[in-house]
Amino acid sequence: MKKSIFRKIFSGIQTWLQTLSFKTGLIVLGLCIPCYILSFAQMALDISISLKGTLWIVFFGLAKTFQYSGLLIIGAEGVKRLKAWMKKYKERLNQYKM
Repeated sequence: MKKSIFRKIFSGIQTWLQTLSFKTGLIVLGLCIPCYILSFAQMALDISISLKGTLWIVFFGLAKTFQYSGLLIIGAEGVKRLKAWMKKYKERLNQYKM
């Protein structure tokens, strides 16, 4: 069965993203935070509702794109590394609280 053109393109992008470093993945994941903040913070601006909706779609879409791209870059092993780091970090915090 033939692969669709979309699957070929996505597979190529996924392969390329996985060749990037773990550090790059963390940076891309970090970029989703300001986009999430901007997507909701712009609601406080005194602008038209249609412009607010458009800005929300743009910034929320960027946040999701950064989030999923970052996860593709770091992969399953990177997620394990992040979880192990968070566990050590929490243990250190608990150690200082006592």
